[in-house]
Amino acid sequence: MGFSLFPVTGFPVWATIVLVGVDLLIRIVALGWIPNKRKPSVALGWLVAIFFIPYVGILAFLLFGSAKAPRPRREKQTEINRYIRELSGGGAIAADADDLPEYVRTAAQLNYTLGTLPLLGGNSFELLPDSHQCMRLMAADVDRAQEYVHFEFYIVSLDPATKDLIEALLRAHQRGVKVRILIDHVGSLGYPGYKELVRLLDSAGVPWRRMLPVRPWRLEYQRPDLRNHRKLLVVDGACAYTGSQNIIHRSYNKPGNLRRGLEWLDLMVRTEGPIVAALNAVFITDWYSETEQILFDEFDTRLPQELSADGISQVVPSGPGFELENNLRLFNHLIYNANERIVICSPYFVPDESIMHALTTAALSGVEVRLYVGETSDHTITHLAQCSFYEELMRAKVRIFLYHAPVVLHSKFILVDDDVAVIGSSNMDERSFAMNFEISLMIADEGFVSRMYQLEESDYRPNCEELTLERWVSRPLAKRYFENVARLTSALL
Repeated sequence: MGFSLFPVTGFPVWATIVLVGVDLLIRIVALGWIPNKRKPSVALGWLVAIFFIPYVGILAFLLFGSAKAPRPRREKQTEINRYIRELSGGGAIAADADDLPEYVRTAAQLNYTLGTLPLLGGNSFELLPDSHQCMRLMAADVDRAQEYVHFEFYIVSLDPATKDLIEALLRAHQRGVKVRILIDHVGSLGYPGYKELVRLLDSAGVPWRRMLPVRPWRLEYQRPDLRNHRKLLVVDGACAYTGSQNIIHRSYNKPGNLRRGLEWLDLMVRTEGPIVAALNAVFITDWYSETEQILFDEFDTRLPQELSADGISQVVPSGPGFELENNLRLFNHLIYNANERIVICSPYFVPDESIMHALTTAALSGVEVRLYVGETSDHTITHLAQCSFYEELMRAKVRIFLYHAPVVLHSKFILVDDDVAVIGSSNMDERSFAMNFEISLMIADEGFVSRMYQLEESDYRPNCEELTLERWVSRPLAKRYFENVARLTSALL
């Protein structure tokens, strides 16, 4: 009888040697392979996972390790970008931008280089801080539609708060308006009211698609960790909505949320003017990615070139379909160019090293930096990772405001000096920078920026408690421990 290290199971020595050898080989190869073209923090996160659980870790890396969309989808993005650039005809700036600060003009060039869409003037904007009221306004605009409605949201549900908007979409379809609907599959899956919505849309015959579907039994499969997080509605090319909210009751309908009294606070913007065509271009791109159809009849043959100094704005699409992290680069550019103040509101604030360096450098340089985050969150690990950054930020003189529970702060915006605001779907975390398809609207209009500061002063700060360094460093040691463990995985969240 041969010798066995595991006499109970009869596991032979040669198999043990093979497994140990494979384990060692995985670790050695991973050390030289994983850091290639990855941020050190991301590479470290994967290496930790592989070193602790090598077989599971390497399998997870092979499935989810790339922050880029599959090559065919990236090729579609490149193709549609080329098409849009040809149609737009001009350069990065199609507005009277002479009075804008230089850093805003260079931001426009950056956004155009990365995301194709130009800076446009002649727009108007309405801030919408009430998600239920926003959906009622959407329904009214859809009821006025005569040509087309383009609807794209991460989470959509049929419930009492969304019923009017969903029914308005169906009415538009019934009277011959071209209604097209995109809903993120994994994002919406599991929320009460989603299944009912699917049955209703199917029975009504409305053209709709699941974005990034994960249904291999129907030969529909995309990586489940890449999501389309955009929020967008375009009506007849005349008006559009974008921002942070999903199409669901502000409680998100889940029993646990209802028991805790959780309600999401969002911020949307309704816009009219040439920028609507740019927002529509993002929908056209996503519809093409999901259906192989380019909606020529519902896309302006040329982006409007109105050389106005009013309502100047630019659409910034980002996500794994692009080669670089468009939103991250814009945020860093704006932060480094601030002279007086920066206000950031983000429900999931798990910054990468570049954002941390930018914010702490700005604060240490005398720029007032105010950060609004939620006292509570619906994502425990993300919230713990977020908390691990607070001490470092406060030591650099960043002011942190915690929005009182049970409200879940979900608005996403950044304000820089009196010059520029960015509002959209993007969080300040690695997932939004690299793994989610996001949409941001950069607005360089002093009137709009002033209204944003007024909203901060009147609606946000009175409902917050400013965190102090003395209070924070006295938190329990066990809490610090779990925050640091969560932070270790923050690059992979």
